[in-house]
Amino acid sequence: MIDSKPFEKPVVVELGHVGKYRQISSTREAAECLMTVWPLNRGERHRDALDTCLKALEGYRSTADARRALVEAARESEVLVPEDKLPDGKLH
Repeated sequence: MIDSKPFEKPVVVELGHVGKYRQISSTREAAECLMTVWPLNRGERHRDALDTCLKALEGYRSTADARRALVEAARESEVLVPEDKLPDGKLH
């Protein structure tokens, strides 16, 4: 099994429905999320993030790069949940 490259700190996004939060805690999970359940308002940052995550999984980029790219893509698609806005116990 390939190392899923866990993030130092998870990234939380709001996908699908308002208030439905998802915690993404590894590069593999980020890549899967970017490919399957990401909102349709995708831009350049989405492509960059997916590319960076896949390269990180292959060992060509760092996990920190993958996390940073995911955060940028989430900001671009307006799904990033700032840490201070996280309700306790609402993560899926």
